[in-house]
Amino acid sequence: MRNNLINRKLLRVLLCAITFNFQFSIFNSSQAQVAGMNTLAVLDMPSSARSAGVGFDFLSLYDEDITLTLANPSLIDGRISNHLSVGFVNLFAGANFGSVAYSYNFEHLGAFTFGLQFGSYGLFEGYDEYDQSTWNFHAADYILSIGWGRALNENLTIGASFKPILSQYESYTAFAFAIDLAGTFMSDSRNFMATLMARNIGAQIFTFDGTTERLPFEIAVAGSYKLADAPFRLMFGLNELQTWDLRYEDPLNPTVKVDPFTGEKTSQSNFVKVLDNIGRHINVGVEVDIKHIFFARLGYSYRQMAEMRAAEVLNLSGFSYGIGVRVQGFELCYSRNNYHLMQAPNFISITTDIDRFFR
Repeated sequence: MRNNLINRKLLRVLLCAITFNFQFSIFNSSQAQVAGMNTLAVLDMPSSARSAGVGFDFLSLYDEDITLTLANPSLIDGRISNHLSVGFVNLFAGANFGSVAYSYNFEHLGAFTFGLQFGSYGLFEGYDEYDQSTWNFHAADYILSIGWGRALNENLTIGASFKPILSQYESYTAFAFAIDLAGTFMSDSRNFMATLMARNIGAQIFTFDGTTERLPFEIAVAGSYKLADAPFRLMFGLNELQTWDLRYEDPLNPTVKVDPFTGEKTSQSNFVKVLDNIGRHINVGVEVDIKHIFFARLGYSYRQMAEMRAAEVLNLSGFSYGIGVRVQGFELCYSRNNYHLMQAPNFISITTDIDRFFR
C-alpha cells in the first residue's frame, strides 16, 4: 500500500512538472520558430549511435543498452548495472563530441546512470578589435549527467536526469543546469513502448556577457512497435510538441514566388502549409535485428530535410542509417546522419557489461 502511494505521488510530480514547463515555454515564446532561439544546442546532440542511426534524439526500447539511458532516464533499471559505454561523434570542421556512461544499481537508492558528455569545437585564431592576431584558443561544452529510474509497476516506469553544463569559449565562461523528466509505458509483451519526455528544463546560472539565454526546452514523444516474430522494429517520434509552428521563411528558397515579368505572387495553400508543419514534428525509423547479433537501422526526418535541403539539388538530407554488431560481450554501433549536402557526422559507440570480466 505504501509503495503504491509513493508511486502515485512520483507520477503526479512528473506530470505536474511537464505541465508547468509546457505552460512556461508557451508564455515565453514570442516567435514561432525554434531554431536560433536557444543556447547550448549541444544538449540536442544524440548521445547514442543507435539513436542517431534512426534519426532520433532518444528512443523508447526495452533493451539492455546503457547508451539509451543518457537521453531517456525512464529506461534506467537494474538490468544495466555495471554496464559501461563510450561514444564519439566526428562533427564538422574539426569539431568532435564524446560521451562516457556508467550505470549502477544501489540496493536502497535504486538504479542510476552517470554520464559525461563533451563538445569540443576545435582550435581558433584570436584577433583583437584592430584585426591584430592575439592568441589561439579552444571552445568546448561539458555536460555531467546523473540519471535515476524507477518502475512504478510492470507497465510504467519513470526517470529523471540532472545535468550541470559548463561552457568555456576563449575567456568567456557560462554555467547552466538542466533536468530531463520522462515516463515510459510498455505493453505486457514489451513489443510496444512509448515515452513522454520533457527535456532540458532549466536555466543559465552564470552567463557569458550578462545576457541570459534560454535552454532548448522540448516536449517530445518516442515510441516503438515490434511485430510478433518479426525481425524488425518500427519507431516513431513526435518532437517539439510545445511549439506548433516550426516553419520559417528561407530567403534563398522563399515560399512566396514573384513572377519577374508580371509581378504576380504565388504561395503555398493553407492545406500544404499545415501538412508541411505536421511533417516537421514527425520522425520515423526502423531497426532490423538479426539473431541479436547484427543490426541495421534507417531513419527519416522530414523537418531536417526541409531545413537543410538545397534548392534544385538532390541530396539525402534528413536520412540517417547505421549498423550494429554484438560480439564477445561488446556491442559496437556505427551510424551516419545526413544533416546537409556537404557534411554527415559519423557516430560510434561501444558498450559492455563489466561484470562479465569478473565471472
